[in-house]
Amino acid sequence: MLIPHQSTTPDPAPTGHPHVLAVGAPGPDREQLTRTLRLTGHEVTHAVPGDVHRQVRQAPPDAIVALDDGPDGRRQGRDVISEVRADPAGQALPLVMVTAARTPATVAELLRHGADDCVTEAFDPEELSARIAAKLHRVPVPADQLLLDPRTGLYSAPHFMAELDRELQRPAAARRGGVLAVVRVAETEALETRLGPRVRREIAERLAQVGNGASAARAEPGTGGRLGSVCDRLGWDEEGRLLVLMPGVDEETATESLREFADSVAGTRFVVADENVRLTPAVGWTPLTACTGKGASALAAERARDAAEEALRHRDLRPVRYEPWMRTAAAHGHRRARPGLRGLLSAVAPLLSPVLMLALGVGVPFLLYQQAYAMGWDAAAVAYWVVVAGLVTSALLIVLECLFSLDAKPRPEAPGQPYPAASAVIAAYLPNEAATIVDTVESFLRLDYPDELEIVLAYNTPHPLPVEETLRDMARRDPRLVLLPVAGSTSKAQNLNAAVTRVRGEFVGIFDADHHPAPDAFRHAWDWLSNGYDVVQGHCVIRNGESSWVAKLVGVEFEAIYAVSHPGRTRLYGFGVFGGSNGFWRTDLLARTRMHGSMLTEDIDSTMRALGAGARIATDRTLISRELAPTMLKPLWNQRSRWAQGWLQVSLEHLWRGLRSPVFTRRQKAGLFVLLGWREVQPWLTLQILPILLHAAWRAGGADRLDWAVPVCLIAAAVTMSAGLVQAAFAWRLAVPELRRRKSWFWRYLFVSTFFYTHFKNMVARAAHLKEALGDRQWRVTPRAVAAAGTAGTGGGS
Repeated sequence: MLIPHQSTTPDPAPTGHPHVLAVGAPGPDREQLTRTLRLTGHEVTHAVPGDVHRQVRQAPPDAIVALDDGPDGRRQGRDVISEVRADPAGQALPLVMVTAARTPATVAELLRHGADDCVTEAFDPEELSARIAAKLHRVPVPADQLLLDPRTGLYSAPHFMAELDRELQRPAAARRGGVLAVVRVAETEALETRLGPRVRREIAERLAQVGNGASAARAEPGTGGRLGSVCDRLGWDEEGRLLVLMPGVDEETATESLREFADSVAGTRFVVADENVRLTPAVGWTPLTACTGKGASALAAERARDAAEEALRHRDLRPVRYEPWMRTAAAHGHRRARPGLRGLLSAVAPLLSPVLMLALGVGVPFLLYQQAYAMGWDAAAVAYWVVVAGLVTSALLIVLECLFSLDAKPRPEAPGQPYPAASAVIAAYLPNEAATIVDTVESFLRLDYPDELEIVLAYNTPHPLPVEETLRDMARRDPRLVLLPVAGSTSKAQNLNAAVTRVRGEFVGIFDADHHPAPDAFRHAWDWLSNGYDVVQGHCVIRNGESSWVAKLVGVEFEAIYAVSHPGRTRLYGFGVFGGSNGFWRTDLLARTRMHGSMLTEDIDSTMRALGAGARIATDRTLISRELAPTMLKPLWNQRSRWAQGWLQVSLEHLWRGLRSPVFTRRQKAGLFVLLGWREVQPWLTLQILPILLHAAWRAGGADRLDWAVPVCLIAAAVTMSAGLVQAAFAWRLAVPELRRRKSWFWRYLFVSTFFYTHFKNMVARAAHLKEALGDRQWRVTPRAVAAAGTAGTGGGS
């Protein structure tokens, strides 16, 4: 028997006398429930189980209160709930169950089955009235029927697709541009495995906070983004992907907004499932104008997801526009095939390069000089003075860098802050590094650092290797070593991008797999970073110079680069350059900058982007790391060809942008012009001496009739050749002690550089220009091996 507690006189009935449908078999329990409801001011009608649908349709109530037990003691609550919720009109009605069972399991079962509330028989009338009033004040609606998720403020996937449908169905004349984007997070699966399925909703919530330009409640301050300024519809799906509809915007605006959004997300530390994490957004998008006809919304969503998958491969924060080949790659798991003509040109580029270089660098200018002379203008004479001025300028710039290197800024005497946790990331392609990687890891485990230091080996390999088991044994013995195989990676940039969100250190040292840093490297790097710098580039020293004459040559050249040119240029122009290895970054800056795998010199590209964002980069020749040099000419050619082509890519991408940027001072812009502009012109300028001489000999009637003792020519030649002598002398003076003792190496370098190596590097640069023009951007790995004497035989830096 239902016996309510006695109570004082009830409050007046709520305004409007809410209509309650009491559901239960006729009997004393239903009568007592009816009296209680009417006592508290409710209008009551009745329904028996099985007749709820008709009653709701006939006289829709404001709420339903149902008995769980029938007159024969049979449990009927679940059947009533199913009946109410099966009716579309009843899905949003508040449903309160009254049960005789006092066990929490019964109450939980009713709530899970679809009840909004549950009370026991011995309820207080005021409590029941208050519960009904609360449900009427906040009408419960199934989550899948809500337009916006109440926690994230995002459209659910069905409602988002409905919004996309409406946008695509607008007349073409009324719809200008527009973009659909899908944002995936690279860490989602790993976080879900460790922390549970709740992370998908929380990740979508964090992305939405940044996307709306709001300060995330559990993120670091100042993480607003521009996405909300051009987007009024954000949604999410069950996979945790953020769905972004950007109507009425052009592709350039959309790309810039999506890029800034990705940068904001990557530069923020979020709390997900009570854990502090970094997230890597992978943004794919497609223009709405390319999606028309029946099923346009599904097609647009599919394309944006395919583009997001491609962006996820690189993890470099760049929004990826959908291209048709991505559909094939997603379906069959392979990359786009090279277009036929371009692929053919790339294949024959090594054979065409020498012929094209002579044709473009010598033949064409010679014909132009002849044609101009026939028209009455001696263009060759003008070109002669331009070439002389260019050669003298190049020589003077080299000498100037040498002089400024003597006055390079010294390392701060002490750290500005206590030593924090630090991380080292070793990027490796294991089939190429298998012979040397164990020695490399052991050298890192011997580093001297006063705080926590983790060593992350981020590697890719096309197939399992025996050395992986050795590395796993090392990781089990020493927890500082973290092995991070990067599935699907094809580049150093992808390995680094995968590692940057996993590291725990406040700063990160980046190294190639053949580097052995000095024991104090991380302590000295923090001296710079704790005193206002964001990146510091160290001194890379060759450790296998005895292997061959090529290794000796590269050993001295690296001293000329890292001990002379880098410090001198930093002092002269006011900015340093990250060289790809033995460089130390603040983790926050590296997470925002990332590495772009499409650039053959991703290190220089990241340097330009970091400098453009206002970063300070220092150079320290006392910050030593020892690496391997190529020991044969062909690997050296491949390595330098990649460097030269990568520098050209960076020049094309960043030179004019940097010269127009208000971030750089005039002095820095002069440095950018020399570093990115003059270096690309100079190899072709030096070649012009040949067509000029050929033209002069043609005019004079033979080379034997030329006057070779022209004073200006002799002075220019002397200045040009003396620059090499000065550079070799400074390289010896500032070299590390073990190389300074080998004076013969420096004399040999001076001789080989003057008569061969300088011309070799100019040829490499010109060939790289032609490769870039032909679209040949193949990455040729520099091989490494172990020499018989215990030092690695072949290899190369980044």
